[in-house]
Amino acid sequence: MKVLIIGVNGFIGSHISQRIMEDTDWEVFGMDLRDDKLGHVLGKPRFHFVEGDIAINKEWIEYHIKKCDVVLPLVAIATPKTYIEDPLAVFQLDFEENLKIIRQCVQYRKRVIFPSTSEVYGMCTDACFDEDTSNFVLGPIKKQRWIYSCSKQLLDRVIWAYGEQGALDFTLIRPFNWIGPRLDSLETAKEGSSRVVTQFIAALVYKEPIVLVDGGAQSRSFTYIDDGINALMRIIRNEGGKASGQIFNLGNPANNCTIKDLAEKLLKLFQNHPDHRNDEGFSKIIIQDAKSFYGESYQDIYTRVPSIEKAKKLLAWEPRVGLDDALQRTLNAFLEEL
Repeated sequence: MKVLIIGVNGFIGSHISQRIMEDTDWEVFGMDLRDDKLGHVLGKPRFHFVEGDIAINKEWIEYHIKKCDVVLPLVAIATPKTYIEDPLAVFQLDFEENLKIIRQCVQYRKRVIFPSTSEVYGMCTDACFDEDTSNFVLGPIKKQRWIYSCSKQLLDRVIWAYGEQGALDFTLIRPFNWIGPRLDSLETAKEGSSRVVTQFIAALVYKEPIVLVDGGAQSRSFTYIDDGINALMRIIRNEGGKASGQIFNLGNPANNCTIKDLAEKLLKLFQNHPDHRNDEGFSKIIIQDAKSFYGESYQDIYTRVPSIEKAKKLLAWEPRVGLDDALQRTLNAFLEEL
């Protein structure tokens, strides 16, 4: 099998490439702006990397869509700070550039595995989000944080429509707060452009306050990257065609916790880490309102728990790594990198 991964240097891209190299005889053709997360696979004969930009290197992308069997378009802006500060960049990359790739997959009859997002559910009031029945509930237009969710949702609908017409073999995946090594860089966290776990770890490392927006009552279901990659490998293999034409929530409902609890857990793990248990001082947890932290365009989601019954049934998959273990492994990876 030949697998094309656009955004191969990202969190998911680097991990799925490593797993493919370790567990299969497949070839990976990958493109990204950098290769700093690809040390585990660079130089391997079945891994082919080119430095490039999804908006510029269009001929390379089209050629490799024609050449490969499966396409994973993983390029996206996925940080709330950017949704608010540069919403048009989010729309242009996450929707417009990815739509071109989807249309080429239709044109050349290639299978696509597209990363949707748990954000599409928005402020859905269901206790557990179901891929096929839960409603999508987004805020008003002036709350620009929803442009990411809306862009992903619209592309989901386009992909589904192509599939319903028999023009595209697809699988949509909705990762729920995947965490682990290579999640983000601490440098981007210093700029506020990373996900919450990275933000908190950066605060701990640099002895800065851990900020709980609106008190941290929001909850998220955190999923360790190895569990997510296990599911994604089963989707790529697609034995019996069970993943075709399906949407899968890929998350760990057992790892649901509030952001406040997350901060307290990470602080305790950091304080007990052998490299830091003798530090003279540690970060303080503080509260800041969303308006002053993000601005007027922000609106939050207070619960996000996935139903994973479909993944259990069709993929024979379920997550194994508990929250405390996932956080410990993630923290250790960041500290080892430093």
